[in-house]
Amino acid sequence: MIRVGVPVEQFWHRVPGGTGRATYGTLRALAEAGTTGDGGIEAALVAAWHRPSRRRPPGLGDLGPVPFAPLPRPLLYESWLRLGWPRVEPWTGPVDVVWAAAMVMAPSRAPVVATVHDLGFLDHPERSSRRGRDFFPRAWAAVGERAASVVCPSQVVADDCARHGLDPARVRVVPWGVDATAVADNEAEAARRRHGLPATFALWVGTLEPRKNLERLVAAIGQVPDLPLAVVGPSGWNLDGRDVLAPLGGRVHRLGPVGDAELGALYRGAAVFVFPSLLEGFGLPVLEAMAQGTPVVTSADTATAEAAGGAALLVDPLDVDALAAAVASVIDDPALAADLSQRGLGRAAEMSWSATAAGYAAVFADVAATGVRAD
Repeated sequence: MIRVGVPVEQFWHRVPGGTGRATYGTLRALAEAGTTGDGGIEAALVAAWHRPSRRRPPGLGDLGPVPFAPLPRPLLYESWLRLGWPRVEPWTGPVDVVWAAAMVMAPSRAPVVATVHDLGFLDHPERSSRRGRDFFPRAWAAVGERAASVVCPSQVVADDCARHGLDPARVRVVPWGVDATAVADNEAEAARRRHGLPATFALWVGTLEPRKNLERLVAAIGQVPDLPLAVVGPSGWNLDGRDVLAPLGGRVHRLGPVGDAELGALYRGAAVFVFPSLLEGFGLPVLEAMAQGTPVVTSADTATAEAAGGAALLVDPLDVDALAAAVASVIDDPALAADLSQRGLGRAAEMSWSATAAGYAAVFADVAATGVRAD
């Protein structure tokens, strides 16, 4: 059995985003695969300090007890990055590998496997938060210096890592998965009514931030007569959601963050899911929509196209007219919508969390066997 130390502070983000959801899905699948035998994985978790009232992570399920280091998140991350201290072992116990699932290189006596979700903070720093512009380039440098192996969720990100100087021999591609449990039609109808949505609506899901391309999405939806847009997710940075969404007037329904069950019901009830991001490391919402049989329109030549696997309509995210035409074609052509729905269901069925867990288990086993630390 291989013991893997995993910092999971991303579970305590106000609204756990793609990084937290992907870490959770992988750990849950690893646990479900079993922890006995030579090939088993046992995860030993650790998080930053939180006051007692916040010691259960918001928005995600329970993976068992999580010990807390004595420092709050900002100080813990900086201490790990600048000082290489404290090691994780006082909280995880002895481990064979550490998984830096959020690209935060936690110090350890064991070798580290780092996940790089995307490198947008290097290519487009203007789209990042102030904290992201400061922290993530330094974290990336630490990955290059200290990670025994690097895992990316898409070939797009792997190619970006190589472009920024990382030896491709150190990189593995392990895509994220999706829960493919279908929501019943009556649950979707109930969610639609709870949020005051009409029978036909478009859906977008994510954190409101510049790389999500919401301005062009709003302009495209504006060209599709009478189509409302439901926007799900928290406010982010460098973007005023009210100003960006204002051109749609009463046709936009800003729902904010919702729980997993409600999100699944909204995916199921939408006529089309539109996700024209300028940059993603993978694009979990694309698969989440496909798992509910919802037709997807997303960006060509990006990681979301890779995630879609030929089961979505792909458009240039900079071309508002093309985006509008793609959305309108799904709304106006039931045969096309049905075809996309079936292809999406097939794609989602291929992309399981168990496959993700198997990929990570193989990486952990390889790194544990060599015991090589990059530093």
